[in-house]
Amino acid sequence: MSKETPCIAVCMMDPKSKLCFGCGRTLPEIARWHRMERAERLAVMESLPARMADAGLEPMAASSTPN
Repeated sequence: MSKETPCIAVCMMDPKSKLCFGCGRTLPEIARWHRMERAERLAVMESLPARMADAGLEPMAASSTPN
């Protein structure tokens, strides 16, 4: 995947937090990702580790699946 996307091809949404298990983005963010300005994409990417931690989600490897 591109360095300008957090996608790791584990596209499954957590029903509780509404975040992707793989990248931590919301569906609206995923849908408009390629229309975002670069600065906005980088800002979202910077927030993802804390966002996932706040939601209690562990970062996943591309070949992992949620429990």
